Amino acid sequence: MLWRLAPSLRRPAAAAPLAAGLRCVSSGSLDITVPLNFWAGKRQTSQEKCNKEAVYEPATGRVLCHLEPCGAVEVDEAVKAAQSAFGHWSKLSGMERARIMIEAGLIIERRREEIAEMEVVNNGKSITEARMDVDSARLCIEYYAGLASTLAGQHVQLPGGSFAYTRREPLGVCAGIGAWNYPFQIAAWKSAPALACGNSVVFKPSPVTPVTAVMLAEIYAEAGGPEGLFNVVQGSQETGSLLCHHPDIAKVSFTGSVSTGKKIMEMASKGVKPVTLELGGKSPLLIFEDSDLENAVKGALMANFLSQGQVCSNGTRVFVQKDILPEFVEEVVKRTRAIEIGDPLLESTRMGALVSRPHLEKVLSFVDQAKKEGATVLCGGEPFVPSDPKFRGGYYMTPCVLGDCEDEMTCVKEEIFGPVMSVLSFETEEEVLRRANDTTMGLAAGVFTRDLRRAHRVVEHLKAGSCFINNYNITPVEVPFGGFKMSGIGRENGQVTIEYYSQLKTVFVEMGDVDSLF
Repeated sequence: MLWRLAPSLRRPAAAAPLAAGLRCVSSGSLDITVPLNFWAGKRQTSQEKCNKEAVYEPATGRVLCHLEPCGAVEVDEAVKAAQSAFGHWSKLSGMERARIMIEAGLIIERRREEIAEMEVVNNGKSITEARMDVDSARLCIEYYAGLASTLAGQHVQLPGGSFAYTRREPLGVCAGIGAWNYPFQIAAWKSAPALACGNSVVFKPSPVTPVTAVMLAEIYAEAGGPEGLFNVVQGSQETGSLLCHHPDIAKVSFTGSVSTGKKIMEMASKGVKPVTLELGGKSPLLIFEDSDLENAVKGALMANFLSQGQVCSNGTRVFVQKDILPEFVEEVVKRTRAIEIGDPLLESTRMGALVSRPHLEKVLSFVDQAKKEGATVLCGGEPFVPSDPKFRGGYYMTPCVLGDCEDEMTCVKEEIFGPVMSVLSFETEEEVLRRANDTTMGLAAGVFTRDLRRAHRVVEHLKAGSCFINNYNITPVEVPFGGFKMSGIGRENGQVTIEYYSQLKTVFVEMGDVDSLF
């Protein structure tokens, strides 16, 4: 099934035979039905009667489709399909797995625009960012394809000619639970290292953004992956709980909120299953007086307004050294006001719609609370209504910069997950480090300074898993990404992630006689 956007309709068009399961409204009179669950090599419909959940197009506020959540029967079928694929996939050589993964990357490259457009329709972000997300997904798959043939153990020589060796073996069926801010990219980031290690995957996307994960499932199948290699089950908390508790799931990888991550860790502990948790953040960005101001301003914008501010690693606590605060604030406000908001499929748009109406209202309530607590709204922080009537029901707001912020304010302490930057001033390095680390989370942090000795010294003392010097929100797939403290456990991307999707077996080989005490 190919998803294509008719320019006049901005909806998926029916280009192939469609089965029941996903109801997409494309023109008000035409209903298209497509299943979004996928296992055993094809799209699947629910065998049980269930309440369909509405999925909205953030740009317009219109219902995009209705999905069927998976219950116990469907989750079990998906896991069984994954088990079947694991038997074959785990026995392939790394080179054989790599060939299929490389082919998947080539298919993604060919379908880049189609996938990106569908991501925009379902998520609301700008087409420019969506293309970068698709590229990141492809690069991740290609990177782990390159690592697949390098997985190896260690040989240890022992006395008397005996020796030991280790084997790096796959875990089995891995569950991935994705977030709504990077739907296609997260599906790739979780599946690529798992598949490279010889595992199979059952993936549950967010019910808010369910569409593009099934496109990835079809791409893996088209690339030559065995039926059941990458499966997609749709649903909310109940479906995720079924995955975590399933006895044949060997590992759970989750991206989302701290509160949900705690629940997943608790559920996985019942079966002593390893978890990877990429959770929330309230990250600090430190801008020293000797910074290149142009780069510092651009870094602060990148740290706060990508994907409408809906990024877990965002540096939303912007600490600016006192002497340059007025100049920094003036420039950052000027550029924030210039951000073009509107139709996310336009090339000129730099900020699309937030993901849902409830989330928009939540973000706006943080701005209201900040004003009540004494912060100054320097710009933005209001609902935005595009001039084009087609988008007047969308979930838009103007990007916001808050001044006069204090450490104890709600906007400084809690993750807002929207386009809201909180600016704070500081005087000394010692002071700003103490304040920057005064949080229960530790996903990311950044520092802008021309003094590289200071930069490395500061980074050493920042309690965060992903740190940036003179840049922000750069996530090359070759580099591990993850947090400290309540921001998560484990890493995604980079060579080290292989360790989180495999297990080590030690083998001792005796070449002489047994030396027994009995």
